[in-house]
Amino acid sequence: MTGKILVTGASGQLGSRIIHHLLTTQGLPASALVAGTRDPARLSDLAGKGVATRRIDFDDAASLKDGFAGIDRLLVISTDALDGAGTRLRQHRAAVEAAKQAGVGRIFYTSLPGPDDSLITFAPDHLGTEDAIKASGLAYTIFRNGWYMENLFMALPQALASGQWYSAAGDGRLAHIARDDIARAIAAGLASPPAENVTYTLTGDTARTTEEIAALVREVTGKPLAVVHVSDAQLAEGMAGAGAPAPYIPTFVSFDANTREGKIAMVTDDAKALSGTSLTSLEEFLVANKSALLT
Repeated sequence: MTGKILVTGASGQLGSRIIHHLLTTQGLPASALVAGTRDPARLSDLAGKGVATRRIDFDDAASLKDGFAGIDRLLVISTDALDGAGTRLRQHRAAVEAAKQAGVGRIFYTSLPGPDDSLITFAPDHLGTEDAIKASGLAYTIFRNGWYMENLFMALPQALASGQWYSAAGDGRLAHIARDDIARAIAAGLASPPAENVTYTLTGDTARTTEEIAALVREVTGKPLAVVHVSDAQLAEGMAGAGAPAPYIPTFVSFDANTREGKIAMVTDDAKALSGTSLTSLEEFLVANKSALLT
């Protein structure tokens, strides 16, 4: 392999797991990797293992120019700038342009399933980034990451405490996937990319309704849990009453609306095929995290 692999957002939960799998599962030497983040001091553990660290700030063009120098494979993990003002897409476009100017060999990007037909409020950021990557002329791999099993922690602990899970997802289905399974698949894709441009959709292997998920949760925890089906407006009202930050409520509601309309019901073998191993089942995940669900 010529050049190095750079992972942005390396101090985050997904980025750190991807680097873990590059080092362990894929067996790449630390000298082949570069970990990027806004504050490299947070990467001292990786630095201690011999992984180079660089300051990568999507709002600082100079850091992108210097950070991407000598990089062969660049993974851009989507930023967390969800201010509704276009900041995230601007940041991503800046990274794509910097990658092109730096002569990066191949760009990798974490998107979401079906960004061209999604009700999720930030889907246009992902679609715009995919379009910028394709227009750049760079070789690319796009990972459309499915919904993390860990995202269930946003609702389930509170739902179990009350015995009621308020949902506007209706009968829509969703194939949750563990974050670590996504990280393992992405690491495999980084380590051995195909020659052609490719887009993967990384999902779990079983799509379930909220009712079916609740049944599994009851079985694992032994606690009562009833799904209360509500409208988008009722869900938003309940979130506001529970103290959810007002600017984020439309985004939270859009998750359920997107599921209800069947726009994230897809199930693919991409994650399993990339990683070459079986995926964590939702049952296994719930059992492993039972104590966290009941806190």
